[in-house]
Amino acid sequence: MQGYRLDPQDWDRFGQEMHKLLDACLDRMAGYRDLPWQPPGQMDIGLGKASERQPEGTVFDVMAQTIMPTATGNTHPAFWGWVHGGGIPASIGAELVAATMNSNCGGRDHGAAHVEAEVIRWLCATAGMARDAFGVMTTGTSQATILALMAARVRRFGEGVRETGIRDLPPVAVYASDGAHACIAQALEVMGHGRAALRGIATDARGAMQLEALQDAIDKDRAEGVEPLAIVGTAGSVGVGAFDDLTGVADLAGSEGIWLHIDAAFGFWTRLADNPWHALSDGIRRADSIALDAHKWPGVQYDCGACLIADRDLHRATFASRPAYLESAAEGLAGGDTWFTDYGLELSRGFRALKLWAAIQTCGTRALGAAITDNCRQAALMGEMVEGSPVLKLAHPVISNVCCFAVEKGDVSRIAADLQLAGQAVFSTITLNGTPCLRAAIVNHRTTEDDLRRAIAAVEATQH
Repeated sequence: MQGYRLDPQDWDRFGQEMHKLLDACLDRMAGYRDLPWQPPGQMDIGLGKASERQPEGTVFDVMAQTIMPTATGNTHPAFWGWVHGGGIPASIGAELVAATMNSNCGGRDHGAAHVEAEVIRWLCATAGMARDAFGVMTTGTSQATILALMAARVRRFGEGVRETGIRDLPPVAVYASDGAHACIAQALEVMGHGRAALRGIATDARGAMQLEALQDAIDKDRAEGVEPLAIVGTAGSVGVGAFDDLTGVADLAGSEGIWLHIDAAFGFWTRLADNPWHALSDGIRRADSIALDAHKWPGVQYDCGACLIADRDLHRATFASRPAYLESAAEGLAGGDTWFTDYGLELSRGFRALKLWAAIQTCGTRALGAAITDNCRQAALMGEMVEGSPVLKLAHPVISNVCCFAVEKGDVSRIAADLQLAGQAVFSTITLNGTPCLRAAIVNHRTTEDDLRRAIAAVEATQH
C-alpha cells in the first residue's frame, strides 16, 4: 500500500529480528563487566547503497555486531575518566516505549506531557524547592544553563528584553568559581553577552568559592556600572568534585538581590545520599534555578537533563510564544494546561522523562541513594590507597566522588591511554597546581572496591 512504503514488508519477520536485536542488547548489558572500551577502527557502515532497501535483519546485525561494541565504554565498572553514567536496564524499556510512542513533548495534551510534569515535580521536591517551582527536561546541563540565565535576565530587565534584545542593556556579570563548568561561559556567548561577562572567583583549598572574593567582585562591578546578573553556585565541580558553600552563597545572593543559579549537573544527586555527602548540597533549595543531569550519577541513558526554576510564572514568561498554529483549546489534543514549549527553546522534543521515571520507579530512591553513597565512599577509599602508595600522590582532597592523583614518573597522558587500550581502567587527565594528574570521577553503580584496587595496582605497575 502506497502510504505504508516505509513500514516493514513482513511484520512477523520484523518482529523476529527485533527480538533478536533486543536479546543482543540485553546480553551486552548483562555482560558489561567484560566489555571495556574498544577503538572503532575502520567500521563498515557506509551509506553507499542508501538508495536501495536493506533487510532489517542485515541492518540490525550491523547495529549489534559492528556499532554497539564500539561504545564509549562508560557502561564498564572501571570507567571513571569522565562523568558518564553507566546505564539503567529499565531505561532500555523506557526508550523502546518512547520510540514506539514517538511523542512530540513540546505541547498538547497527551500522556508523555503528564509524565514529564510528574518527573519535574519530583525533582523540585527532591531539591526542596517551593511547591510552585517548575521546570523542563533538557538535553543536559549545558542547555539548562542557557534557560536559567535567560530567566535571570528577564527578571532583572523585564520581558521587554525578549523583544529588544541586549542592545540597550548595561554590561552584565555572572559570578562562578574558578572551577565552574565551561557551559556557563558558553551560555553567555549564546545570549550575546560574551565570555568576558563571566567572573571567575577564587576558591579555597577544598575548591569552594571564596565568599569574600565574591562580594569584592560584585562591589567592584557595581562601582564600574556593570550589572550583576547571576551567581552560579557549583554543586560538584567537574574537575575535583568540589561543592560551594551553597547556604553561604544563597545568603549573599539574597542580600544582594542577585539571581542564584546552581550548577548541579551531578552533585544534585547527593540529595539522595547519606551524610556527610548529603550535606554537601544543603542550601540548594534556595536556588532561583538549578541545572542537573540524570544521565550522569543516576545512570539514566543519554540524553536526560533538567532545568528547575523556582518562579513558574517567570519561567513561562521567559519563553512562552504561541503562533496561531499552536493555539490551545478547551479540550482535545490541543488542550492541557502545560505545554513544555512554553518553558524552553524547543518545540520538537523527545520523551526524555520516561527513562528517568522508569529508573526511579524500578530502582527506588533508596537504592539510587545507596549507589551514590557507594561511589563517594569508593572515591575516599581510592584517595586512601593513593596516600598509602610509595609512587602516587594525592593532588586534591577527595570531597565527593572524584579522586585526582599524580604519579612519580612517566607521562600521565600516556599512562591513561595505555590503561584504556588494555581495558584495565579509564582515567582522564587534569593539571592541578601545575602538576599533570590522573583523575577518577566515579559515578558507575557497577564499580566495586576490587575494581579500584586492580586499577591502582595497574597504575603502580607503570612506575616500575
